[in-house]
Amino acid sequence: MKNRYLAFLSSVVFDFFAAALSLLASLKLVGTPELTDNTDMFVFSVIVWSMLIVLSLYIFKAYSVLWRFSRIPDLLRVFAGVTVAFGGLFICQMAVFGRAYSLPVMLLAFSFTFFLAVMLRLLMKYTVLRAACESGENAAPSELDGNIMIIGAGSAASMLINEFKSYKPSGIKFKCIIDDDPSKKNTYISGVKVYGDRNRIIEAAEKYEIDTILFAIPSCGSKERSEILNICKETNCRLKIVPSVYQMICREKSSISDKIRKVEIEDLLGREPISLDIDRVINYVAGKTVLVTGGGGTIGSELCRQIAAHEPKRLIVFDVYENNAYDIQNELKRKYPKLDLVTLIGSVRDSKRLECMFNTYRPDIVYHAAAHKHVPLMEDSPNEAVKNNVFGTLKTARCADKYGAEKFVLISTDKAVNPTNIMGARKRICEMIIQAYNNRSETEFVAVRFGNVLGSNGSVIPLFKKQIEAGGPVTVTDPDIIRYFMTIPEAVSLVLQAGAYAKGGEIFVLDMGEPVKILDLAKNLIRLSGYKVDEDIKIEFTGLRPGEKLYEELLMNEEGLQDTPNKLIHIGKPIDFDMEKFEHQLQELYEIANRDSESIKDAVKIIVPTYVKPETVNERVEKK
Repeated sequence: MKNRYLAFLSSVVFDFFAAALSLLASLKLVGTPELTDNTDMFVFSVIVWSMLIVLSLYIFKAYSVLWRFSRIPDLLRVFAGVTVAFGGLFICQMAVFGRAYSLPVMLLAFSFTFFLAVMLRLLMKYTVLRAACESGENAAPSELDGNIMIIGAGSAASMLINEFKSYKPSGIKFKCIIDDDPSKKNTYISGVKVYGDRNRIIEAAEKYEIDTILFAIPSCGSKERSEILNICKETNCRLKIVPSVYQMICREKSSISDKIRKVEIEDLLGREPISLDIDRVINYVAGKTVLVTGGGGTIGSELCRQIAAHEPKRLIVFDVYENNAYDIQNELKRKYPKLDLVTLIGSVRDSKRLECMFNTYRPDIVYHAAAHKHVPLMEDSPNEAVKNNVFGTLKTARCADKYGAEKFVLISTDKAVNPTNIMGARKRICEMIIQAYNNRSETEFVAVRFGNVLGSNGSVIPLFKKQIEAGGPVTVTDPDIIRYFMTIPEAVSLVLQAGAYAKGGEIFVLDMGEPVKILDLAKNLIRLSGYKVDEDIKIEFTGLRPGEKLYEELLMNEEGLQDTPNKLIHIGKPIDFDMEKFEHQLQELYEIANRDSESIKDAVKIIVPTYVKPETVNERVEKK
């Protein structure tokens, strides 16, 4: 920042004196008597001319350009500034002295000033670039070496090539460009040939011995990007992606090479991002006291981040794990210093703690994300799963009802549909609790159901990454196992949008697209990490874990789908059940859970008839 300010002042001083000297030189060269005959006019003209030059260049933003990345349009800014100053000097001279300098003098002054201003900026450009190259500052990333292929023959590719050519980094050679537009085939972009369309990616990679592929189509949709990247990964080249043009232009750093990133697994899924009705969400959250249970977890912390951005009256983070709560608290305080943030440690299993919190803060909106979630662990400790997840939800819902919360949003899962494990079965019971309370409460109770979240704590992606870093093997339970996936921001967007749409009693379901094979996920992560499958990193099959089924569902057979204003969000029709009988069953379940009885799964099955052994479901799939 200091260097930029110094460069600005230096440029202003240079332009001021360059303009003055240019006018003086013009008068001397033309040999007019105006210099000596009218000293007042001379002094006036020099001062006005120099000031007008500086002012005009400032108005045309010539001082705002990062000249190391300058192009012809930036030089036109200088030309426009000098031209306006030229006209301004003529007007000022006529207004004060009734005459102006002769045309030869004026044209020479214009030419000299423009020439010196341009020379200064070109000198700045190449001096800074040379210094950057010598010092290594902003040099091409070390991973960008060898032969490079660019996907996309557009402006991003041109900017990228030109920038790297300016740096002249060693070891980098742009070999070819791939673009689906047939009219661009065999043409050249900044000296690099357009080889052909996506069908020739593998061929070109072999022909030119490509080391790195750069995806440079910022406007490309998620599905098309996924299709192209899935072709690229078959080459075993390193894959990089260029940011959007908006990011390149609007961020403080204008270097496109600074923003090249690795291709992530999300880029290969081909999911279009959920469009969020921002106005509706803001109106729903703004000025409200919002409670997030499990606020330090993966979903809970992202909820806190997005809610904090929508100006709530107060945000309450409630979590049993103090380290998680501490981390999100510090992050929110740093990003939103004016936010009324309350961070509380406690368990949803503790009725007295919940009562105290609800009575003190009276939250308007409750997002219930607190839960145990790991399927194998919950299979080994089913009573704890029920105590925490079922009765933690029941106690939190009871407080929301008692203390007059407007909305209660439960975070549910696709594992609640025809569950084969205690984790999914208890989530189904939680959905039933929500439905039961909605039928008798002024509070609007809803549930949001979605699949696996990419990168969440303890999920398959972080596990695979750790295994790859350790040199393998990567463990997959079954070669046929499939799952629905979504990103953390997508999941939270759904939750926020559901809360805004909620009228009470709904189960919101996301259209999650096509399911993904876990085996394919593992292979893609290995390739994206720069390794070859089964050569560098092996994949081992360990067998299905307790309670694990080959596939997940988003809807039960009894549930139909209703549309919402968001085409990717649907509502599952609530399933009717005997409320009185359900409450009696809950009481029995509570007693069994607190006795740590081995019959807990049998008790859960009574409440959730669709709860079956995973073997039953998996055998049915294998027969198909």
